Amino acid sequence: MATVTQQVEPRPDPRRWWALGALVASMLVLGFDMTILNVALPTITEQLGATTGQQQWMADAYVVVFAALMLPAGLLGDRFGRRRMLVTGLGVFLAASVVGALTSDVTWVIVARALMGVGGAFVMPLAISVLPSLFPREEQTKAIGMISAASALGMPLGPVIGGWLLNHFWWGAVFVINVPMVAIGITACLFLLPETKDPAAPAVDTVSTVLTALGLGTLVYAIIEGPAKGWTDPLVLGGFAAAVALLGALVLRERRSPRPMLDLSLLAQRGFLTHTLVATFAMFVLAGLMFVLPQYLQTALSTDALGTGLRVIPLMAGMLFAAKLAQPLVVRFGARAVVCAALTVLAFATFLGARTTTDSGYGFTALWLTIAGLGLAFAMIPAMGGALGALSKDQAGRGSGLLSTVRQTGSALGVALLGALIAGAYTDRLGTRGLPGPAADAARDSVIGAHVVAGRLGDRALAASADAAFLHGMNLALTVIGIAALVAAVLTAVLMPRAEAPAPHATAGTEVAPVSADTRQ
Repeated sequence: MATVTQQVEPRPDPRRWWALGALVASMLVLGFDMTILNVALPTITEQLGATTGQQQWMADAYVVVFAALMLPAGLLGDRFGRRRMLVTGLGVFLAASVVGALTSDVTWVIVARALMGVGGAFVMPLAISVLPSLFPREEQTKAIGMISAASALGMPLGPVIGGWLLNHFWWGAVFVINVPMVAIGITACLFLLPETKDPAAPAVDTVSTVLTALGLGTLVYAIIEGPAKGWTDPLVLGGFAAAVALLGALVLRERRSPRPMLDLSLLAQRGFLTHTLVATFAMFVLAGLMFVLPQYLQTALSTDALGTGLRVIPLMAGMLFAAKLAQPLVVRFGARAVVCAALTVLAFATFLGARTTTDSGYGFTALWLTIAGLGLAFAMIPAMGGALGALSKDQAGRGSGLLSTVRQTGSALGVALLGALIAGAYTDRLGTRGLPGPAADAARDSVIGAHVVAGRLGDRALAASADAAFLHGMNLALTVIGIAALVAAVLTAVLMPRAEAPAPHATAGTEVAPVSADTRQ
């Protein structure tokens, strides 16, 4: 009789959908927080006097920390309690949002963004891993889909919400919006989520975590500081050398570990490697575009914050449209053909965008942005599915974690490299002759700074020169992206193996919420 009693499954908690609603709200915040700051950067730059490098750090601090801590955070949840660590992550995210909202110093904005990356690294994987304790097996797919959809929906909402907030409040409102929604998430977790843990989970590899964070941080630092200090500056060269040493030590340590945190041996599988590189390249381009576009729209086209958010929608609309069609096309033509075509479309879009002039209107921008969104999504979604589909079932969790980490690294490098390219070209082309030293320095710091100086001095020529210099840098970056996309298309055609259609779990949601496919549990 005792045996029969143990086989009876407990009834699902009737409050589980309320708990899911709170988790969805938290994931929505994390989703739009990936893009909401981009539309606020010009305003923050104008009011706090941020340089281009500081703008890059405001965008990258979150991503670098997130990429370094996501896997260790998941392991900590497994080992010490998923609810406990989820609440901790939400608490850190909330506290960092308050710091970001109240500060008036650029450095503290960067610190707040880094701390938000710490919180986000806990929330992303653990929000998924607590679901099996809430929902019976037949409801888990639906619950995971809702979590993924929330994060996916957040990205296009971010610029619009951020723009509306900036038009009605001060720039700190883009941080304040996080507070009530995260607070609801914390409350729901405390009262509605059961505690679960896996005492047999492997211990966190602290050394590998530190090597990852320092290696990525040092590499991004060297790239961001290169245009300002000079690429031959000892500090920049030392940064690159240190990054190589740190990341090299990480690779050696992970290859020798019997239970690596990052299973780099998976990259030996050509199918997983090629699909991962394509997905990472797509994230590299997307992050770079989202960093550059608000500055272009608010300076060259003189749009306000809300207008900027609305004008970014064509890029996201193209991606969402492609997300609906990607799977049927892959089934019909195969992932390799779809990815090659998508990269070619992306190259066409960026070459078209590189023809932008100071006289180009928004209609031209909307055209190439829409085409770019189509190319990005048609490349990213089959690549995500192909990467996970290339692995066996017992490799799926490790592969998902590695894929997510590499893609987030691609995002950080997109902002750093493309931002550095634009900053160097901008500084070389900007005309500051006749300006006082401090004014010239402020104008060289960023295109927003140049417009502030031009407004104070009534110098229309400086504003025009700044717009032309920034456009030159943006067009150069778009040309580089186009060339890289064509090279990637050729390499994909040659190296990507023929494969079956992507696994069902590779959806549009996983494409935007990179760790939602984490099947560690």
